[in-house]
Amino acid sequence: MDWTFKCTENTRILFKEILDELSVDEINKIPEGFNNNIFWNIAHAMVTQQVLAYKLSGLEIPIGPDWVADYAKGTKPTVAVNEEEIEVLKELLFSTLEQVKTDYKSGKFKEFTTYTVSTNNSTLTSIEEALAFSNYHEGMHFGYVLAQKRAIKS
Repeated sequence: MDWTFKCTENTRILFKEILDELSVDEINKIPEGFNNNIFWNIAHAMVTQQVLAYKLSGLEIPIGPDWVADYAKGTKPTVAVNEEEIEVLKELLFSTLEQVKTDYKSGKFKEFTTYTVSTNNSTLTSIEEALAFSNYHEGMHFGYVLAQKRAIKS
Protein backbone atom coordinates (compact mmCIF):
# COMPACT_ATOMS: atom_id res chain seq x y z
CA MET A 1 0.00 0.00 0.00
CA ASP A 2 2.97 2.34 0.38
CA TRP A 3 3.13 2.72 -3.41
CA THR A 4 -0.60 3.50 -3.60
CA PHE A 5 -0.28 6.16 -0.92
CA LYS A 6 2.81 7.64 -2.61
CA CYS A 7 0.89 7.95 -5.90
CA THR A 8 -1.88 9.81 -4.08
CA GLU A 9 0.65 12.10 -2.43
CA ASN A 10 2.33 12.87 -5.76
CA THR A 11 -0.97 13.83 -7.40
CA ARG A 12 -1.92 15.98 -4.44
CA ILE A 13 1.41 17.79 -4.60
CA LEU A 14 0.58 18.62 -8.21
CA PHE A 15 -2.91 19.80 -7.19
CA LYS A 16 -1.39 22.06 -4.53
CA GLU A 17 1.12 23.52 -6.99
CA ILE A 18 -1.74 24.53 -9.28
CA LEU A 19 -3.66 26.09 -6.38
CA ASP A 20 -0.48 28.00 -5.43
CA GLU A 21 0.10 29.18 -8.99
CA LEU A 22 -3.34 30.51 -9.90
CA SER A 23 -5.31 33.49 -8.63
CA VAL A 24 -8.55 33.10 -6.68
CA ASP A 25 -10.46 34.27 -9.76
CA GLU A 26 -8.74 31.69 -11.99
CA ILE A 27 -9.42 28.91 -9.47
CA ASN A 28 -13.12 29.87 -9.44
CA LYS A 29 -13.54 30.38 -13.19
CA ILE A 30 -15.63 27.84 -15.08
CA PRO A 31 -14.12 27.79 -18.57
CA GLU A 32 -16.38 27.54 -21.59
CA GLY A 33 -17.25 23.92 -22.28
CA PHE A 34 -16.84 22.84 -18.63
CA ASN A 35 -19.43 22.33 -15.89
CA ASN A 36 -17.13 23.05 -12.97
CA ASN A 37 -13.92 24.80 -11.95
CA ILE A 38 -10.45 23.93 -10.72
CA PHE A 39 -11.39 24.18 -7.05
CA TRP A 40 -14.36 21.85 -7.53
CA ASN A 41 -12.26 19.23 -9.36
CA ILE A 42 -9.60 19.16 -6.66
CA ALA A 43 -12.09 19.18 -3.78
CA HIS A 44 -14.15 16.49 -5.53
CA ALA A 45 -11.08 14.26 -5.91
CA MET A 46 -10.27 14.58 -2.20
CA VAL A 47 -13.90 14.06 -1.13
CA THR A 48 -14.29 11.00 -3.36
CA GLN A 49 -11.35 9.28 -1.68
CA GLN A 50 -12.95 9.96 1.70
CA VAL A 51 -16.32 8.59 0.58
CA LEU A 52 -14.81 5.48 -1.01
CA ALA A 53 -12.61 4.72 1.99
CA TYR A 54 -14.78 5.64 4.95
CA LYS A 55 -18.40 5.46 3.82
CA LEU A 56 -17.95 2.12 2.05
CA SER A 57 -16.23 0.83 5.19
CA GLY A 58 -19.20 1.88 7.32
CA LEU A 59 -17.24 4.63 9.05
CA GLU A 60 -17.91 8.30 9.62
CA ILE A 61 -16.23 10.48 7.00
CA PRO A 62 -13.63 12.59 8.87
CA ILE A 63 -14.03 15.72 6.73
CA GLY A 64 -17.68 16.05 7.67
CA PRO A 65 -20.92 16.35 5.74
CA ASP A 66 -20.48 19.86 4.28
CA TRP A 67 -17.53 18.92 2.06
CA VAL A 68 -19.36 15.81 0.89
CA ALA A 69 -22.57 17.75 0.19
CA ASP A 70 -20.69 20.36 -1.84
CA TYR A 71 -18.19 18.19 -3.75
CA ALA A 72 -19.52 14.64 -4.04
CA LYS A 73 -20.49 13.03 -7.33
CA GLY A 74 -23.33 14.89 -9.01
CA THR A 75 -22.57 18.31 -7.50
CA LYS A 76 -21.28 21.45 -9.19
CA PRO A 77 -19.94 24.79 -7.98
CA THR A 78 -22.66 27.05 -6.61
CA VAL A 79 -20.59 29.83 -5.03
CA ALA A 80 -17.10 31.24 -5.49
CA VAL A 81 -14.53 30.25 -2.90
CA ASN A 82 -12.15 32.69 -1.23
CA GLU A 83 -8.44 32.53 -0.36
CA GLU A 84 -9.16 31.08 3.08
CA GLU A 85 -11.18 28.21 1.61
CA ILE A 86 -8.41 27.52 -0.89
CA GLU A 87 -5.91 27.33 1.97
CA VAL A 88 -8.20 24.90 3.82
CA LEU A 89 -8.35 22.67 0.73
CA LYS A 90 -4.55 22.71 0.42
CA GLU A 91 -4.30 21.51 4.02
CA LEU A 92 -7.02 18.86 3.56
CA LEU A 93 -5.24 17.39 0.54
CA PHE A 94 -2.50 16.17 2.86
CA SER A 95 -4.22 15.81 6.24
CA THR A 96 -6.89 13.52 4.77
CA LEU A 97 -4.23 11.39 3.11
CA GLU A 98 -2.30 11.09 6.37
CA GLN A 99 -5.51 10.12 8.19
CA VAL A 100 -6.36 7.43 5.63
CA LYS A 101 -2.81 6.06 5.89
CA THR A 102 -2.97 6.00 9.69
CA ASP A 103 -6.40 4.40 9.71
CA TYR A 104 -5.37 1.81 7.12
CA LYS A 105 -2.20 0.86 8.98
CA SER A 106 -4.12 0.57 12.28
CA GLY A 107 -6.68 -1.78 10.69
CA LYS A 108 -9.63 0.59 11.04
CA PHE A 109 -11.10 -0.44 7.67
CA LYS A 110 -12.47 -3.82 8.77
CA GLU A 111 -15.61 -3.98 6.62
CA PHE A 112 -16.25 -2.93 3.04
CA THR A 113 -19.47 -2.64 1.05
CA THR A 114 -18.99 -3.70 -2.57
CA TYR A 115 -19.57 -0.77 -4.91
CA THR A 116 -19.56 -0.41 -8.70
CA VAL A 117 -18.20 2.95 -9.82
CA SER A 118 -19.84 4.67 -12.76
CA THR A 119 -16.53 6.09 -14.03
CA ASN A 120 -15.34 2.85 -15.60
CA ASN A 121 -17.84 0.26 -14.36
CA SER A 122 -15.28 -1.31 -12.01
CA THR A 123 -16.56 -3.07 -8.91
CA LEU A 124 -14.65 -2.28 -5.74
CA THR A 125 -14.58 -5.12 -3.23
CA SER A 126 -11.98 -3.97 -0.68
CA ILE A 127 -10.40 -0.91 0.86
CA GLU A 128 -7.26 -1.63 -1.17
CA GLU A 129 -9.24 -1.57 -4.42
CA ALA A 130 -11.03 1.62 -3.32
CA LEU A 131 -7.73 3.40 -2.64
CA ALA A 132 -6.22 2.16 -5.91
CA PHE A 133 -9.30 3.33 -7.84
CA SER A 134 -9.11 6.66 -6.04
CA ASN A 135 -5.68 7.21 -7.64
CA TYR A 136 -7.17 6.58 -11.08
CA HIS A 137 -10.00 8.99 -10.27
CA GLU A 138 -7.64 11.69 -8.96
CA GLY A 139 -5.49 11.34 -12.07
CA MET A 140 -8.54 11.78 -14.27
CA HIS A 141 -9.50 14.97 -12.42
CA PHE A 142 -5.90 16.18 -12.59
CA GLY A 143 -6.28 15.96 -16.36
CA TYR A 144 -9.46 18.05 -16.16
CA VAL A 145 -7.64 20.60 -14.01
CA LEU A 146 -4.82 20.87 -16.57
CA ALA A 147 -7.35 21.34 -19.37
CA GLN A 148 -9.17 24.02 -17.38
CA LYS A 149 -5.91 25.77 -16.58
CA ARG A 150 -5.02 25.84 -20.29
CA ALA A 151 -8.47 27.19 -21.17
CA ILE A 152 -8.22 29.91 -18.52
CA LYS A 153 -4.72 30.96 -19.54
CA SER A 154 -5.47 31.12 -23.29
